[in-house]
Amino acid sequence: MARKIIIDTDPGQDDAVAILLALASPELQVLGITAVAGNVPLALTQLNARKICELAGRSDLPVFAGCDAPLARKLVTAEHVHGKTGLDGVSLPEPAMPLQDQHAVDFIIETLRREPAGTVTLVPIGPLTNIAEAFRRAPEIAERVQEIVLMGGAYFEVGNITPAAEFNIYVDPEAAAEVFASGVPLVVMPLDVTHEAMTSAPWVEAMRALPNRCGPAVASWTDFFERFDKEKYGSKGAPLHDPCTIAWLIQPKLFEGRRINVEIELGGTFTLGMTVADYWHVTDRAENALYMRHVDRHGLFDLIGERIARLP
Repeated sequence: MARKIIIDTDPGQDDAVAILLALASPELQVLGITAVAGNVPLALTQLNARKICELAGRSDLPVFAGCDAPLARKLVTAEHVHGKTGLDGVSLPEPAMPLQDQHAVDFIIETLRREPAGTVTLVPIGPLTNIAEAFRRAPEIAERVQEIVLMGGAYFEVGNITPAAEFNIYVDPEAAAEVFASGVPLVVMPLDVTHEAMTSAPWVEAMRALPNRCGPAVASWTDFFERFDKEKYGSKGAPLHDPCTIAWLIQPKLFEGRRINVEIELGGTFTLGMTVADYWHVTDRAENALYMRHVDRHGLFDLIGERIARLP
């Protein structure tokens, strides 16, 4: 039986690849996509989510707009990485599929109340605002979540938006703190593992050569956001952060990690949004996350490439 998931996202080129990977994978049943403000404002993230669904031939999939600002802070965006649209690269047509009238947070709450307890996994690959707001409005749903598999945080790789903080956590640290304290089983894909998920020129060219529309789109998105990472890190490619969450749901043996405690820094002058990961178990704080550290890069990109080739 396919695993039921809700993808909570702020697309983002790597978000787009994650969505395509999920839609190409029969192991997963995507119940809906919820958009949140993050890489770009909400008006663009919900638009991008619908464009991606139509690209994949899934105009039937409901897309919901959620929170347009963090719980307690001004929105920080990342157009410097993802471009003005958040999805710069290939030009996609305006979507014909509608945006759902229901608020994303209400959809999350309604779905978790409707589906049997322990059967829905949340996959947040942007700031955690929608998830935290859902738990605030309906605290009882937290115990009904099967698992939260998220992209966010860093320990060994430290920060990518500040010296101490990863972007998704930094944008809404209060939301992250509430989600990490929720008691829901967490699987965390931090920069420590996603920076091993580095694209290569042969893989990008293989995507460009696919005789469908999704493969060349992935290559075009990669062409765009690689320029930032190559300049910043001096690397030959760019990390595909968000697809790691979906890949773990499909093939968890691709990843290595350990159960640890992770706390979110909310008061630091220089460390706001830092994920304080007790990787070496030097405190007595209770474990609250399965924190990933390594990925089989070749296996990961073989999986992504094989699944993208299945799409239109």
